[in-house]
Amino acid sequence: MPKTKTIYVCSECNHQAYGWTGKCDSCGAWHTMVEQVVAKSVASGTSKYLPATANGVQRAFAVSKLHEAIAMDSNRMSTKMDEFDRVLGGGFVTGSIVLLGGQPGIGKSTISLQLLNNLSQLKCLYVAGEETTAQIATRAERLGSKLDHVDFLECNYLEEIVKILDKENPQFLIVDSIQVIRSLERDLSPNSQSLITYICDTLTEVVKRKNITCILIGHVTKEGEIAGPKILEHLVDVVLYFQGDRDGQYRFLKSLKNRFGSTHEVGLFKMESAGLNQINDPTKEFVSIRDKEVSGVALSCIMEGARPIIVEIQALCVKTSFGYAKRSCVGFDMNRLNMILAVLQKFYSVDLSEQDVYVNVTGGLKIKDTACDLAVMHALKASYFKQSHKMDTVYIGEVGLTGEIKKASFSDARKAECERLGFGVSKNV
Repeated sequence: MPKTKTIYVCSECNHQAYGWTGKCDSCGAWHTMVEQVVAKSVASGTSKYLPATANGVQRAFAVSKLHEAIAMDSNRMSTKMDEFDRVLGGGFVTGSIVLLGGQPGIGKSTISLQLLNNLSQLKCLYVAGEETTAQIATRAERLGSKLDHVDFLECNYLEEIVKILDKENPQFLIVDSIQVIRSLERDLSPNSQSLITYICDTLTEVVKRKNITCILIGHVTKEGEIAGPKILEHLVDVVLYFQGDRDGQYRFLKSLKNRFGSTHEVGLFKMESAGLNQINDPTKEFVSIRDKEVSGVALSCIMEGARPIIVEIQALCVKTSFGYAKRSCVGFDMNRLNMILAVLQKFYSVDLSEQDVYVNVTGGLKIKDTACDLAVMHALKASYFKQSHKMDTVYIGEVGLTGEIKKASFSDARKAECERLGFGVSKNV
């Protein structure tokens, strides 16, 4: 066994130091230096984690030309879920590692079982670190999933998982979850950042060597980030976040990192009693089409990746009962709302300084697209003046500080979506 030494690694920037300090010398973050045990030198002989040939002899590394490599897109594997494939860029790339994070109860295990059910042509292994096989069987029965091709392993120890991978040689692997795995060989604190890094690094080496497609399920912190050091996201190929309101039906699958595709695509799902169902036409889900005239409601068209989605924005203006006006947003940026209120007051003579203002985006969506500014402005103005109108027009435009309405990006795609659904398009307040 090689000798070991202790170093301290910054969880934010991965800077290394030989002694603990309260502040990282590289990025300046406080209380981010964590202890990590590493080997001083590589032991003589071959390593079981390094690539080997069919006869077990360790192969030598060699340089190659780019044109000699096989395009990875040719090895894509469809999940048979269009929304999941959209986020991945066309499906799983064989031998890739996906880190799937999300809040407790959001549906990470549910969508994992549905993926396994769709991949019946593969030999799959599900490492259950948090649940028993009986609990998983109950959920699979509720989902109507037939998982005869899946082997289940109740194990929390890294070394045993590696042994099973070498013995069974699965094609697809799910580890639920990475934070509960332990190591028998490394004397590290449970759930410490150094331990999680070591486990993820080891699993990465093994699955890359054996060309196994792998999903690592991860917990998230209260801030919504994946628990553990930031280096976890650097080690894997794809980082996915499963978001949504646990009390609501809608779920949003977003890509934070994707080495094989775009990071701007969003997959939409709806949680029902039989599991997660795809939403192929989100406009019908997020817009309640009304024949009667309404006040304080406006439609806009946002871009989620290459997909245009028409959303409903609601606004309510009520005379304040306190000494200062209240502002509240759900699904919209508060700073942008304050800017829109200032523009309305200065350039459109709509003074809302004595009005409580509430803005809500229906369906649980969180909008970052600035093309919705015009719709928010129109909804606020209509609510303040109690103007009623039919929901047959979509408002698209970015509001500038000089009061002008700027043209939104991807205007042709937005207009085409509006025309498909029979909506008119307006670029004026």
